[in-house]
Amino acid sequence: MFGGLCLLARGHMFVGIVGEALMARVGPETYEQALRRPHARPMDFTGRPMKGYVFVDPPGYEDDRDLKRWVDESLKFVATLPEK
Repeated sequence: MFGGLCLLARGHMFVGIVGEALMARVGPETYEQALRRPHARPMDFTGRPMKGYVFVDPPGYEDDRDLKRWVDESLKFVATLPEK
C-alpha cells in the first residue's frame, strides 16, 4: 500500500514499518501528545502530515517496552473505530 509492511486489526491499519520508521496510528485526539514523545514525528508519507498517524524513528521503538506502548496505543485507537 505504501511500500512498507503494515498490520491490521478489525480491518484497520494500526502499525507498520516504512523503511526503518515505525508508523503508528494514534488517532486525532492523542496526535499532539504522541508527537511530543522522543523520536516521533508527523507521518508525511504523501508530503502532507496525516493527522492521527506518526512516524517513530528507531531509537523510539528499539526497546521492547517502547514498541509495546506504541502498538498498544494504536490498537486501543482502532478498537474505537467501526469494524470493516
